Amino acid sequence: MKKGRIIRSLAGYYDILTDQGQVERTRARGAFRQGKEKPLVGDFVDYESEQGEGLIWAIEPRENELVRPAVANVDLAIIVTSVRQPDFSQNLLDRQLVALEAAGVRPVLYFSKLDLLSERERAAFAPIFEDYERIGYQVIQSTGAVQAIFKTVLKDQVAVVMGQTGAGKSTLLNALDPALALTTNEVSQALSRGKHTTRQVSLLALAAYQALIADTPGFSSYEVFDFPATELGLYFPEFRAHLGECQFRSCQHLNEPGCAIKEAVALGTISQARYNSYQLFYQVIQGRRPVYEKGGKKRRS
Repeated sequence: MKKGRIIRSLAGYYDILTDQGQVERTRARGAFRQGKEKPLVGDFVDYESEQGEGLIWAIEPRENELVRPAVANVDLAIIVTSVRQPDFSQNLLDRQLVALEAAGVRPVLYFSKLDLLSERERAAFAPIFEDYERIGYQVIQSTGAVQAIFKTVLKDQVAVVMGQTGAGKSTLLNALDPALALTTNEVSQALSRGKHTTRQVSLLALAAYQALIADTPGFSSYEVFDFPATELGLYFPEFRAHLGECQFRSCQHLNEPGCAIKEAVALGTISQARYNSYQLFYQVIQGRRPVYEKGGKKRRS
């Protein structure tokens, strides 16, 4: 039995990187296809290979797992967020941050296309950058020395690049390593979104950074809240500092009196925009109808 890490998934085949630096192509055995567990890019697996044909037999326990993009065992996620073409969406950014917090993956925020802004428009974004830095997130701007900054961020890491279609994920990767030569497309002016230049999840080797990084398909919307609304506050880091300070132990930080979170918003220590995201996400989760799977197990639609 051999061991390796899945670095690519395409049309039912899985490319596995061995400890010797070789890549072997495999398929998953029938039990995976019939069951609920499916191999993901980033998985460590046990497999057999003979005469160029490989078969995955077991998936080792995962440290973490993301649903969108579908990848496992990553150290950090670089959220590529454009400020123009497509326009900045704090709602979309906060959705991604909540999903990463829930999965236990460290986010790094990369704001792209700042060169498309005027000086006045760029200055208007400064408070937004400062808000996220105050929360504790690392914020990187596309106007900086990208290669030098990411040299420290990516060293010895397994990372995933994620973000809206057209935000500039492939452009960032090409800037980090021009040898990748990934395809990029202009954003559609009519639809204000880019074409899907990446159609699969692949772990790419960045030798200069001693890192593996996943380029992933983009998306136009993002909704991954696979937890009850009562847990939502745990995935806002600036909320966690005040949890336990509310008048009521079961406070959901909406209409209850004596809420420490709402007081922090009033004082400006928690941004109003972030609190607005919390309110919206809470309503989204609460509004979902339960869907029952076979065996009576309940999940949210």
